Amino acid sequence: MRIALVGVGLIGGSIGLAARERLGASVAGCDSLHALDAAAKLGAIDRPCADIGEAVRDAEAAFVAVPVGAIHSAVGAVLAAAPEGCVVSDVGSTKRSIVAALDDPRFVGGHPLAGAETAGVQHARADLFEGATWYLTPTPTTSGILYERLHRFLHSLGARPVAIEPEVHDAILATVSHLPHVLANVLVAQAASTLAAGGERLPATGPSFRDATRVAGANSGIWTDIYLSNRDALAAGIDDTIERLRAVRDTLQVADARAVTDWNDGAAADRRGLLEAQLAGGPLFELRASVPNRPGVVAQLALELGRAGVNITDMALYPAPDMSEGVIAMWIAGEEQARRTEELVDRLGFPVARA
Repeated sequence: MRIALVGVGLIGGSIGLAARERLGASVAGCDSLHALDAAAKLGAIDRPCADIGEAVRDAEAAFVAVPVGAIHSAVGAVLAAAPEGCVVSDVGSTKRSIVAALDDPRFVGGHPLAGAETAGVQHARADLFEGATWYLTPTPTTSGILYERLHRFLHSLGARPVAIEPEVHDAILATVSHLPHVLANVLVAQAASTLAAGGERLPATGPSFRDATRVAGANSGIWTDIYLSNRDALAAGIDDTIERLRAVRDTLQVADARAVTDWNDGAAADRRGLLEAQLAGGPLFELRASVPNRPGVVAQLALELGRAGVNITDMALYPAPDMSEGVIAMWIAGEEQARRTEELVDRLGFPVARA
């Protein structure tokens, strides 16, 4: 198969690596000379090209993997140069504007739910899309043959292609991706402002703060475009968050312990429901293992379960205050898998119980 990549960063480079390793595909790339050189050395492409026309000249599938603000013009250039039988897709995290602007049966908007905090082709991986949802936004004018080709190709990369309307996609991503970035930025600014006002240095932060702010200050070269391109859905999500926070504030002000408990328990139930529906595809069981605080204990546990074919849907670490020991909480899908996990952890000598 002949693939063309316009943009060979983390996502584009990972597409190239996966296509070459899994399908033996020929991959042409178009980007800056520096990026093309790095991609070729990594093995993500085998044909660096000076321009889009050269890259897509004989392609069967072309992927535009550039920042959201540059997608529209790049996809237009690809469609103008690509053969009639070439399916064209992008990897942008907002879909409405690009899909609405293009009415070509060869184009299918796409968005893989995969990535990393690092950017650049040097961080590309052939397994980046393994098990990842890859949203596709076909329209009534989309070629059925080309859509099927794209779907089959993405599945061969290890991804799970899912068709979705652009409007639904952007509303979902505003809530589960873009809004968390906004909240992380707000939290770190709030913490820094509070500490500065008191003349305090930033203390050792707890895991809750670290987890909630991990994505704060993400690459502005990427995220400014994302915020602006999905600004209406994101603004609606922010408004909803404000109302929910106001409700919590009002409950706290009247010291309604029962309401606070119900609110917190409801969040736990919602989280479990989301994990079961979106990650595990079935009922989850939470297991808690008490382990000593020594190097490699988490890896030992994870590797042992991996060798046994147990999939850890989610994991959290809770160290003791004196750091001498801790608890590893694991969410496992399915009764049989949970039972096997208990047996394996017990065999390793760690006390384990279902939460």
